[in-house]
Amino acid sequence: MDDRTLLDELLRVAGKLGVPVRVEPFETAPAGSGDLCTVDGRPLVLLDARAALPDRVRALARALGRLPVEAVYMAPDAREAIEAMSVGADRPLDAVPLAPRCTLGVGGPARFLVEAREERDVHAALEWAARRGVPVRVLGGGSNLVVADAGVEAVVLQIALRGVRAQEVPGGVELTAAAGEPWDGLVRHAVERGWAGLECLSGIPGLVGATPIQNVGAYGQEVSETVTAVRALDRATSRVVVLGPEACGFRYRDSAFKSGTPDRYVVLGVTYRLRPGGPPNVGYADVGRHLEGRGLRSPSLVEVRESVLAIRRAKSMVLEEGDPNRRSCGSFFLNPILAAAEVAAVEARAGDPAMPRWPERDGRVKLSAAWLIERAGFRRGDRDGPVGLSTRHALAIVAHEGARATDVVRFGRRLQAAVHARFGVRLVAEPALWGFGPLEDGLPPDPD
Repeated sequence: MDDRTLLDELLRVAGKLGVPVRVEPFETAPAGSGDLCTVDGRPLVLLDARAALPDRVRALARALGRLPVEAVYMAPDAREAIEAMSVGADRPLDAVPLAPRCTLGVGGPARFLVEAREERDVHAALEWAARRGVPVRVLGGGSNLVVADAGVEAVVLQIALRGVRAQEVPGGVELTAAAGEPWDGLVRHAVERGWAGLECLSGIPGLVGATPIQNVGAYGQEVSETVTAVRALDRATSRVVVLGPEACGFRYRDSAFKSGTPDRYVVLGVTYRLRPGGPPNVGYADVGRHLEGRGLRSPSLVEVRESVLAIRRAKSMVLEEGDPNRRSCGSFFLNPILAAAEVAAVEARAGDPAMPRWPERDGRVKLSAAWLIERAGFRRGDRDGPVGLSTRHALAIVAHEGARATDVVRFGRRLQAAVHARFGVRLVAEPALWGFGPLEDGLPPDPD
């Protein structure tokens, strides 16, 4: 079927759906030569009369792909064109390996994968999946994820939205970034401009969209201290909403996005309020010691960022080629937060009054998961076949050549069991797990 005949057939399908199609010259060249829009509450397809015929065919097919066309009889070529354009610019890819898209480098394929470079691709992917009854998983940088060896039966929506803008506000500057922006690039952007508030979060892998979900934090800072708005697609209503800090439900490495109403929202962008000319955060002991060792008593934001990167690099917590510890999720377990009485019991078992601890505002106490793992009998660099602990940090599980997701999970279970037997403390895994069965303390009881 040639393009003219295919366009006529697509126009006939639109007529069957009662959706008008207007072809008129656009004032500015749009992406995709046209799209579906809503006028007075009713759908309408606008096509650019100046666009080439093949481009108008693709634009109309893409627009129809966002409508309920399953029951409409049409020529096979027309249905194929709609299917091909129904998500973004391409058909969802089938059986896409996820291991290369995750920092652990293990795991099976996604049943389907869509890379969303525009917000309309996110809408279209969700609609495509809903019509077929296929679940959706949202993938960012893959730095906090373990995918099962069998893969995941879902549409994996990889967020690739880009864009950064800043706006002066009373007493500060609001920095807004699209969810697909690399996180450390945004931190560098802020630090180089003298905007305080993110400097201690340097070197953390992943994308902006994950930061409010995980309430990303390190070295005395958390994004909950600076996030003022999260722009997200609410899957329950198919509308874009803007959520303030209270609606985000921030807690230690947690939020409403992660544990309150998981899978309800797709984060599209995040706004952070920063302090131009503000002093850096130097309250964390490791950072203070490193700065002191450099002879810096009044460090700049850039100097604090340099120290944080150096500390993280010494622990293999900066993703760098050639590092034998590179294939990991970073910290595999959350630092446990316990009541004071429980901490006393752990200290008694440890027999060490110098056990590291950090008081929380609510009276509870945070302990070091890495310290507990090492005191439970594991050493940095210990291996169990193709997986093991990082040689530089006892909290990172590293996948070596030949490792499978099952190996990673089984080793994580070993660590959990040893810490519980030694101290009575249950460590909870931090990464998301896809394709596994029910979880206990963040891991499946039987990974096979």
